Amino acid sequence: MKQLLHKTVSFVMAMVVLFSTMSFTVNMHYCGDKLVETAVFHKAKGCGMEMEKPASDGCAISKKSCCNDKQLVVDGQDELQTIDKVSFEQQVFITSFVYSYINLFEGIDENVTSYEAYKPPLVVRQIFKIDETYLI
Repeated sequence: MKQLLHKTVSFVMAMVVLFSTMSFTVNMHYCGDKLVETAVFHKAKGCGMEMEKPASDGCAISKKSCCNDKQLVVDGQDELQTIDKVSFEQQVFITSFVYSYINLFEGIDENVTSYEAYKPPLVVRQIFKIDETYLI
């Protein structure tokens, strides 16, 4: 049980480090006010209604495009925090916390019963014969 807990905690911590250092980009393509396409890690393809760019001579008349592209960039952490400089008080706190937390889950070695040393009384006389009550 302890090994399974240890492996699970170490796997979760590895995933936290992996996802905190990973960065990604979300591209969104809007046509008017409606979200048409969302893409992660690559550019959104679009809806096919994009306007062509005007000619280089500037003579062409063009309308404003109804399409809009937005990009959301989530940057990961570049530097991980290390525990190089831990004060003595912090070390004492960490060790006492770990010690007390580990001792919370220790099992009881043997079942303690309060009646283990108790001996039942000896039956001297049978009570139903003394009161002479019989079931008929």
